[in-house]
Amino acid sequence: MNEELLDWIKSIAVAIVLALIIKNFLFYSTLVRGESMEPTLKNEDRLFSNKIPLYFSGLDYGDVISFKAPNGESKHYVKRVIGLEGDTIEIRDGRVYRNGQELNEDYIAEDSYTDIYNDSSWTVEKDRVFVLGDNRLPYASDDSRSFGTIDIKTVDGITNFRYYPFNKGFGRL
Repeated sequence: MNEELLDWIKSIAVAIVLALIIKNFLFYSTLVRGESMEPTLKNEDRLFSNKIPLYFSGLDYGDVISFKAPNGESKHYVKRVIGLEGDTIEIRDGRVYRNGQELNEDYIAEDSYTDIYNDSSWTVEKDRVFVLGDNRLPYASDDSRSFGTIDIKTVDGITNFRYYPFNKGFGRL
């Protein structure tokens, strides 16, 4: 082999290793499938999930996250963090309460009514979070109301940056 070919092979190998490091430890690309996050996100929106905060500050209320489906399927969900470890989440009369305080959910459609699927109250366990979709129409979102809290280890990242479609604006959510 000549020296130029070896240089090309080295360059390609370095590029592949860097791409794998970025995908596995820094950023994750997420495709929104369905209407569970409307009006905030639409079907086919493409987002970057930032993994860096997971290593340092962790999750916060209101973060939109991407995570592995809790039912073992090979897909990923995008939902909003409503409750963190130790919180009690209740749904009463179509409203969501965290530790007895009604949430001001300005990200959901006006006059939305949050239905109860199974339980009406949850206590968030250690290393878990409670998530809801922004679309609160009956059964529009498969979220913690149906599958309970999720393990923090399944979170791919915080999805705070839309990069497609271009006509919706490139940037922060």
